[in-house]
Amino acid sequence: QVQLVESGGRLVQAGGSLRLSCAASGRTFSNCAMGWFRQAPGKERELVASINWSGGSTYYADSVKGRFTISRDNTKNTVYLQMNSLKPEDTAGYYCATTRPGNSGYAPNSVYQFPYWGQGTQVTVSS
Repeated sequence: QVQLVESGGRLVQAGGSLRLSCAASGRTFSNCAMGWFRQAPGKERELVASINWSGGSTYYADSVKGRFTISRDNTKNTVYLQMNSLKPEDTAGYYCATTRPGNSGYAPNSVYQFPYWGQGTQVTVSS
């Protein structure tokens, strides 16, 4: 059974930084893409960043380019989201997700490619 557990969310001031972690278990993840989504109250879930199985390809939403960095450590089955220069509009629940196995050379950019989800961690950015 696939299990994804996010951590690292908290209250932070605007301009600050956070690093989210997602620990995966239940099967091998080294051949799966991983992604971070976020959802604010009243808004649709948004793909923030994704990374392919090797880490060689990444995708970022325009709203976070240059501020967020996704990375992974396949030896630890963990994916990270480094968030810098945080803004109040980054406030949301952040969710980790993974794809089915497949060694694609490209980072996925659609929510429909991610069938497995974690429970989320809350990030609140105060102004």
